[in-house]
Amino acid sequence: MKVRLLTGLAFTLLTLIPAAYAADIKSVDLGKNVETWFSEDHTVPIIAFNISLPAGSGYDPAGKAGLAAFAADLIDEGAGNMDSRAFHGALADHAIQFRASADRDNLVISIITLRENAPLAMHLVQTALIHPRFDAEAVTRVRAQVIQGIQQGNTRPPTLARRVFSKDFFNGHVYGQPSDGDIRSVSAITAEDLRNFARTHWVKAGLQIAVAGDITLPEAQKLLAQTFLPLSGAMPPPIPDVGRLGDPGVHVLEMPVPQPTIMFGLPGIMRADPDFISGYVANYILGGGGFSSRLTDEVRVKRGLTYGITTALTPYHKASIMVGAVATRADAVRQTIQVVKDTLADFAATGPTQSELDDAKTFLTGSFPLAFASNAGIATQLGTFQREGLDSGYVARRNALIQAVSLDDVKRVSKRLFDPARLTVVVAGTPVEGNAVPQTPKPPVRPPPPPVVPQRGAATEQGTVSPGQPIAPGQAQTSAAKPVIPPAVKPTIQPRP
Repeated sequence: MKVRLLTGLAFTLLTLIPAAYAADIKSVDLGKNVETWFSEDHTVPIIAFNISLPAGSGYDPAGKAGLAAFAADLIDEGAGNMDSRAFHGALADHAIQFRASADRDNLVISIITLRENAPLAMHLVQTALIHPRFDAEAVTRVRAQVIQGIQQGNTRPPTLARRVFSKDFFNGHVYGQPSDGDIRSVSAITAEDLRNFARTHWVKAGLQIAVAGDITLPEAQKLLAQTFLPLSGAMPPPIPDVGRLGDPGVHVLEMPVPQPTIMFGLPGIMRADPDFISGYVANYILGGGGFSSRLTDEVRVKRGLTYGITTALTPYHKASIMVGAVATRADAVRQTIQVVKDTLADFAATGPTQSELDDAKTFLTGSFPLAFASNAGIATQLGTFQREGLDSGYVARRNALIQAVSLDDVKRVSKRLFDPARLTVVVAGTPVEGNAVPQTPKPPVRPPPPPVVPQRGAATEQGTVSPGQPIAPGQAQTSAAKPVIPPAVKPTIQPRP
């Protein structure tokens, strides 16, 4: 009881955060095709920047899968008159955190710096975007690290399940290519390919910037204009439209492993769809809520078939997907898939209970302020909303939108979303015949502790799709900029919409 009271008090206090920040979010005018949001806070002398450019893996040309991610890995490996050592030295000497990664649609750059070093940090960003070097030594070194990561991933069921699932689900669309490429495509990428990609995609058109911290609006406008207005005004070609989504059925990639990974998914709901929030709440109740989700209760608690199962509703610019993942014993694969299908069918037919909906609303609204607990968190959250095509006032409306979701809304959207007949399932591992599905609780399956394989750089928040970490399928996991750290299969909470 004491823990529950303290948790409730914490959520009550934290609900004061978003209203304050929502009132402070302003737009900064940097001209046509550039969107900038600004949140001022002088509590600590730190400024965070979240910068998005139209340079994700969805723009990879045919035969060059992994080009966007490779370029992102090299963005801090020298620029202008600085080689890799000099560039990293400038960052380290001034305690500037510089992170870059390519998702499906965007190159996302995250900068955290002391106020006094903000001009230098932005100068380094500008130089990296306008005058990247792609030196032969850096290209060779990072290419070797990327290929090593791909080779290691090819031995891991979660990585292979994700790759095959994306390929099958997107039916030839560029979203189905592995974000980090394959060995052949990465080996074929040249320095000239990298330069051409940077020249045509590291541009001003489509640029989105979120700034939070110890800086005034006039200062922010001047600094950002000096940094980004000199970028090229070239307009990248759009990502192609997506055709048919999904390849219903069970697809098995045989591997001699004791614990196969199962990826499953359905067409989702686009972010601009009026039903998205209702769908997000429905997914949270079904599989996105960690230990409180319906799938966890059915697959883990009642039957002991796994340690964790998760789902996420993930919108891209050109498609949306509801994707889930679970790992289980080889002799329990068929049972697990059937329980997932039965749970989806029941949820589509009857929806959640009022109690499940009330609990979901309490958590989703009460936990939202945690994303605004630091300048870096604010910039990251605002950048996410920008990339999803939302307006700056969404922060103030978000919790009210979730509270407005009714039981009928969730039931209606669940019928639309969770049709098991449309389910695409990929199994990385070799199923074997097992016993009938147990109906009494059993101890959960616990995998061995995962090995940690160090790579260059630091881990990013989004790097894997695996049991317990519901990230979008096909996202690069083992690129040179990220360490290969196989995730624990413990359920976690999905990103907040």
